[in-house]
Amino acid sequence: MATIRVRDWTKEQIEEIRDAESHSSHDSVIKSLLKDRKLAKYADDAAETVPASTTESQTNGPDTPFDDLTVLGELSGADNGVLFLWCPSCGNELAHLTADNPLGLSVFEIECQRCLTHLDRHAIVAIEIGYPIEQKLVDDCLQDDLKDCVVDYWDRTLDSAAVGALADDLDPEYLAWQFDQYLREFSWAWPADVPVVGFASGETYRNTATDEYLEVIEPVSENRNAMDSFKIRRYATEPATGDGETEILDSTTVVDHIVNRRLLLDSRTDSTSVSESTEPTT
Repeated sequence: MATIRVRDWTKEQIEEIRDAESHSSHDSVIKSLLKDRKLAKYADDAAETVPASTTESQTNGPDTPFDDLTVLGELSGADNGVLFLWCPSCGNELAHLTADNPLGLSVFEIECQRCLTHLDRHAIVAIEIGYPIEQKLVDDCLQDDLKDCVVDYWDRTLDSAAVGALADDLDPEYLAWQFDQYLREFSWAWPADVPVVGFASGETYRNTATDEYLEVIEPVSENRNAMDSFKIRRYATEPATGDGETEILDSTTVVDHIVNRRLLLDSRTDSTSVSESTEPTT
């Protein structure tokens, strides 16, 4: 194989880039630089025909936690029209797309070939060219970023539903059910400081509006495309210090609690407590 001779100064610059960006070899650095040059040329060509406002990311507002990392559902345009789509459940890259701005992917759906999860715009994470994918993979924190991005999107989307600011094509009740289904499939431990988006047997939730605790025993309905009703035990104080009353919480009330962001997961309660405290059958 032919050898390319470079001056010492050039070699030093390549080695600095290799170390700073955690490349595996000099060859990897050069390939990355060639890719950057190609993307820069594409950006220059696109800028001549596309207004400047659409060549930059149109995804993240000031309240989102990441730049260049966005759930597809709120993506209106991508930097240079280049997107990498990722599965938040297993951290697999789903597709690499080039698209015109503004984007028209509001009904995009795909199945992850690794974990076989069927994903739509409310779970697929779009990564733009400005996000340091390679470095995140080296640091082993890409999966955490994908999860945090989706959790933030679900939380803000339901916040919008609570104040009536949801887009016309989105139904709050369906979203609550859909986010609940995703949460079960992803098997994520939900952050204790973020109002929950799901309702599951074996969990205990604190209603921040009343300071009551809801211990979920079991579902009492089996809806395929809507939230179930649940048998619960309601406590006026912490479950460990008070007696609970058993009742049925209908699906409409469950959705109302979730959409209005009232429920926090009680992290002090072990998920096995429900099975242990369920009344014995006779």
